[in-house]
Amino acid sequence: MLLLLVAAGWCATGSAADWPMFRGNPALTGIAEGHLPDKPKLLWSFKTGQAVKSSAALVGGRVFVGSGDGQVYALDLATGGREWAFKTGGPVESSPLALGGKIFIGSADAFLYALDAVTGKLLWKYETGDKILGAPNWVKSPKGHATWVLVGSYDNKLHCLDAATGKTNWVFETGNYINGSPAVADGETTFGGCDGQLHIIALADGRELRSTDVGAPIAASAALAGGRAYFGHYENEFLCVDLKDGRKVWNFRDRDFPYFSSPAVTPDRVLFGGRDKRLHCVNRADGKAVWSFATRGKVDSSPAVCGNQVVVGSDDGRLYLVSLADGTELWSYEIGGAISASPAVADGWIVVGSEDGSVYGFGAK
Repeated sequence: MLLLLVAAGWCATGSAADWPMFRGNPALTGIAEGHLPDKPKLLWSFKTGQAVKSSAALVGGRVFVGSGDGQVYALDLATGGREWAFKTGGPVESSPLALGGKIFIGSADAFLYALDAVTGKLLWKYETGDKILGAPNWVKSPKGHATWVLVGSYDNKLHCLDAATGKTNWVFETGNYINGSPAVADGETTFGGCDGQLHIIALADGRELRSTDVGAPIAASAALAGGRAYFGHYENEFLCVDLKDGRKVWNFRDRDFPYFSSPAVTPDRVLFGGRDKRLHCVNRADGKAVWSFATRGKVDSSPAVCGNQVVVGSDDGRLYLVSLADGTELWSYEIGGAISASPAVADGWIVVGSEDGSVYGFGAK
């Protein structure tokens, strides 16, 4: 099985046909390679014991995902069959990071777990002071000899660990909960928290380089592109912030509803869901609205862009495929249970969990 994983492109960064982590890459931009079917077919579903709010990782022909039943599951991507399950001490809303033959994932039991990707065996676990709901991220150490894992916790801290051993490198403390995932680019990590600050931290030693007060809790994760951070917050505003000076470049405010969805960022557009039941598309340069797509429920799910298509879930129980060009609906599938998880997209597959407790795999028939 290990040889099969290597042959399928299992490596530290994943292959172009993989989606190894939340939002697909360390900058959290939500962009997938390849193409999707025009009319995807439901090819399998897998039932867990509780709601699935974790977003899946797709690597080496496998699906890795957490569930509210406290389990981390490895499934066969082609069939949805269970390969292994690992039990944690609490619900698992955190999304997995598949990296170097390991799966890193947080739990509401306050531990970050490192599991063997082939067997599900526990390699190590690291205890924080409170639950971990956000996804871990990763970076090479400054000298390049080691891999580090970053994760935020409800203990108000961002933790940086050695991926091989789970030993701490540094800890940065904020003023409130960290709900989202830290984004990584250019030797820095950027994340928001319930303290209303966008923090920019040096990866080498955990020093805060600068911060921007946005005046409201940031529940989702920021995406990084072109030296800027893109994110929404609890007080009904979506922002673009310059990472060098912390300046607010533009803001988008449509209706008085919070943003819990993390954005996808293309060369000229930014896409994100809102609790106003809409998927929004704005111009990346100035934040002006390009189009919006209405669903029948709040959109906490984070959209993924693949070619000229956008995939997103809604609390109305539907998974949508929307045109990137003009926001028209191309396809939808009624799952029934609310979809707050973000879709994982790789190699023509869409995998998404639902609050009905199941994971669903869509692809070409």
